[in-house]
Amino acid sequence: MHNQNSAHAVHKQRTAKTLASNCRAKIVAENRAEKPEIFCKQVNMWVYEETIGDRNLTEIINTDHENVKYLPDVKLSVNLVANPSILATAEDANLLIFNIPHQFLPRICRQLEGKVSSSIRGISCLKGLEVNEKNCKPLEIYCGALSGANIASKVARCRWSETSGLDIEEHKLKELFHRFYFHVRVIQDFVGVSIAGALKNVVTCAAVFVEGAGCGDSAKAAVMRIGLKETIRFASYFQKFGIQGVAPDYKTFTEESRGVADLITTCFGGKVAGYMIEKNCDAWAAEAKLLNGQSSQGIITAKEVHKLLDNFKLQDEFPLFEATYAVIYEKAKVRGLAGLVAVS
Repeated sequence: MHNQNSAHAVHKQRTAKTLASNCRAKIVAENRAEKPEIFCKQVNMWVYEETIGDRNLTEIINTDHENVKYLPDVKLSVNLVANPSILATAEDANLLIFNIPHQFLPRICRQLEGKVSSSIRGISCLKGLEVNEKNCKPLEIYCGALSGANIASKVARCRWSETSGLDIEEHKLKELFHRFYFHVRVIQDFVGVSIAGALKNVVTCAAVFVEGAGCGDSAKAAVMRIGLKETIRFASYFQKFGIQGVAPDYKTFTEESRGVADLITTCFGGKVAGYMIEKNCDAWAAEAKLLNGQSSQGIITAKEVHKLLDNFKLQDEFPLFEATYAVIYEKAKVRGLAGLVAVS
């Protein structure tokens, strides 16, 4: 699955959110509330329980309809119900939407293993890569994907954006996620969408490192170009890496929201990487300062990519990914990233 019942419109469906971002949950809840002839109204969302003042975060969400810690000042639909129990959230669901930091997926799968029907369907909104050294068993369910050039905090505030998605039932995917401010373009490339979503975070680290070091916009653009090239090269090795699925469609990387568009969007963010350069600190200090208890997916994915390339002795074919890893984990000089422009 790291990689349902198929019902007609007259059959109402339930949805469970396993730590879906409040942004995605908000979209789904809005659509389900407007389409009672298709869906059950309630959307269940698993939330890792935290205490805010003297109240539980789930209580705040369910009473005040706002996630005051991770999505402040945005009202959530009243039909969105937060639950601190993964199993209770997933109970009787026929669709699970995964939008968690990717490193937590094995833990989630272990809790759900044997507890969900093989007929259940999944939608992955994950943007990361993990080398499976923990013998994590897949849930063995059909899983689609949704990912693209959008920033959750802006989507939650109804800023116009788009995404790439794929599912066995295209119309159901659009019914669930398409909004007037959030356009869903359905494609059929699970591997391409997943790889692009994971590796753009590593490229973002490199681009923001170069920018923060004062190398200029042209160097940043060149690093983005090299990163896109290495992403496509990485996708060409998908079978060798043991990634299951049909070969990626390389048009995904150049023509779809999940490709160049998302790379541009993310590379003009990258708060953690920028803070590391500005304050001359490591990634973990930057995360603690900026991310309110969350994690930077690019920092983690850079390590996983390095591990995979090392396993297959392919480091020399991916100089940007390797140089980015070295800056984060080996305290290499950022100027080395800019030097790749001359040879890539």
